[in-house]
Amino acid sequence: MSDKIFNVLFLCTANSARSIMAESILNIDGKGRFRAFSAGSQPSGAVSPWAIKTLEALGYPSSGLSSKSWDVYGEPDAPHMDFIFTVCDNAAGEACPVWPGHPATAHWGIEDPKAVEGPDLEKARAFAQAARYLKNRISLFVNLPITSIERHVLQSHIEEIGRAEPMAS
Repeated sequence: MSDKIFNVLFLCTANSARSIMAESILNIDGKGRFRAFSAGSQPSGAVSPWAIKTLEALGYPSSGLSSKSWDVYGEPDAPHMDFIFTVCDNAAGEACPVWPGHPATAHWGIEDPKAVEGPDLEKARAFAQAARYLKNRISLFVNLPITSIERHVLQSHIEEIGRAEPMAS
């Protein structure tokens, strides 16, 4: 069994909700095998209060989370990424930086819960649904035999995970 800790970067344009929630979820559900980060191409500079509420309601930590530019991870002293997942369609369509080490990448598109307008109940439902999708995909990801399968097979699996539905809650 490998002792390697895999670095995973979740990207979303604003880095304020979906990528933030994915970072927190993987840092716990990865059980020390993964170290998650998040960033955005055009960061909002603030984490959505709804993302914080959703994480806390699910028992995930929210302290230390911040909205930041993906440029942070292109710096020479930045952690080397093993995997990069885009979680919004805008980020998937953008020209991403060339990441050192050529990490495995996939698009795990999740509808933007911040786009939901209306009463707080509707907003809470949208964030809960986004979190369920992320939690399900992260669960599938952390259970892959990453160290024992060939890279092209691994790539196929992480792309397939991006099409997974949420588990029933």
